[in-house]
Amino acid sequence: MEINLPDISPEVQQAKLRFGIVGNAPSLLAAINRAIQVAPIDLSVLITGESGSGKEFFPQIIHSFSARKHSKYIAVNCGAIPEGTIDSELFGHEKGSFTGAVGSRKGYFEEADGGTIFLDEVAELPLTTQARLLRVLESGEFIKVGSSTVQRTNIRVVAATNVDMLKAVEEGRFREDLFYRLSTVHISIPPLRDRGSDITMLARKFASDFAERYRMPSMTLDDSAQRLLQRYRWPGNVRQLKNVIEQMALFEAGSQLTADDLEQYLPAHSAVYTPTVTGQAGEDGYNYNRERELIFNMIFRMQREIDSLRDALQKTQHDGPRQATDVAPSRSLMKYQAPEETESIFHPHRTIDVSPEETTDAPTPEADPHHHVKTLEETERDTIRRSLENNGGRRKLTAQELNISERTLYRKIKEYGLDL
Repeated sequence: MEINLPDISPEVQQAKLRFGIVGNAPSLLAAINRAIQVAPIDLSVLITGESGSGKEFFPQIIHSFSARKHSKYIAVNCGAIPEGTIDSELFGHEKGSFTGAVGSRKGYFEEADGGTIFLDEVAELPLTTQARLLRVLESGEFIKVGSSTVQRTNIRVVAATNVDMLKAVEEGRFREDLFYRLSTVHISIPPLRDRGSDITMLARKFASDFAERYRMPSMTLDDSAQRLLQRYRWPGNVRQLKNVIEQMALFEAGSQLTADDLEQYLPAHSAVYTPTVTGQAGEDGYNYNRERELIFNMIFRMQREIDSLRDALQKTQHDGPRQATDVAPSRSLMKYQAPEETESIFHPHRTIDVSPEETTDAPTPEADPHHHVKTLEETERDTIRRSLENNGGRRKLTAQELNISERTLYRKIKEYGLDL
């Protein structure tokens, strides 16, 4: 089958090769093309996208395709600088302006005069620093910390954030006037989960790179693993994919991995990508109705398995000792394996051992008219209570044993009144 690749302009292809950008997703190519188009025009640019999606490449593209390409390019992580020193880092300070200022110092805006400055995580800037930055954008003027002299700089600002800026403005965490000044041109970077076959291309590229770096045979992925790569949600985007491939390159060198192998390297709490989620979600966005439904379905399956085993054991008792020896199921066969795909309070790999002594002594509903069948809530409550008792009331260990989050465990304890 012939695959039609999107038309890629020479400039976009050049940018991809120069900065090592892998992928042909239309949304990615559109973002690169937009960066190249705006590069020659001296406007502020705001780049948005999820953490790990590759926002840091686009300020470099803008700088390299602009008239400032021979001047300095400085990247600043605004979220990594303490609030008390951020003004000094950006705008400089005079000697004695604060404790520890043993000499005058140039800030990034003065150092990058004539070039480009990239402000990563710009939404983390304090409001006082935002006011200083707005003045630079509007007039090119700034004042060093501890100085009264106005200085000028000729600089282009490119900013990036993974924060919803409109929401930050509404909540008063970011100045509205600065937001509009920064976002003269807006470039949105697509998340990895929306880039389709780019995920497989990136995985192969990372696998080859790590095999060369560590001088080990390259691992490969079969069709099922490649399908899982594209179905997985990738909350950490390209950064997470690179981390997963690096682990597999080390521990699975020279092997062909299946989907089951790949799952061992993916966080269990991150489900596969489902664009549309049905059902009600809690305040934190978690779908508790879905979790409850999965728990109930698992309990129903267990109950059916136990009932069938009990019937088989009763039948062997009526057939006599010799026949019982022939037909009684072995202890190894009387184990129920919880389905791996079921998310519940039961550990997905734990087996429940049902011995003949435990099943034949218990009266069946037909034999005992007063027999009480536990409800689903009672079964779940008893399971959690026994686990809490086994772990001495330590909730962290209990949550690990039941293979659920501590938040879910706390909610269940409160719901069933199980505080020990």
